[in-house]
Amino acid sequence: MAQKRTILLARELRKASTEAENKLWKYLRGRKFNQLKFLRQHPIIYGGNTAREDFFIADFYCHEKKLVIELDGGIHNDEKQYDKGRDQILNELGIYVLRMENSIMETPDQALEKIKEFIRSKGL
Repeated sequence: MAQKRTILLARELRKASTEAENKLWKYLRGRKFNQLKFLRQHPIIYGGNTAREDFFIADFYCHEKKLVIELDGGIHNDEKQYDKGRDQILNELGIYVLRMENSIMETPDQALEKIKEFIRSKGL
């Protein structure tokens, strides 16, 4: 039952994507970026608690590279500790996290170059 709620939440988040997320998605979808498959608003379930699911919903996720890309808006200024804890859990799962400000999508080429450089720097 909890998994179904998680999937429904991810679908709702896809419908309510920010302008920056929609812009980046145009470049990532359909293996347009380096032939990598990205998923949008993808749930990542962790922990083994059977009473409830512990999960994060990543803005963008590439399973091939174990890479999460997060576009952060103003709300993240107040959630830095939460984001840091979230990133730590994802890292413990072997998932790399690249955070970028929404404003980077004003120059999409800069965002794409930052993603390429992050992949290179991590040896992914």
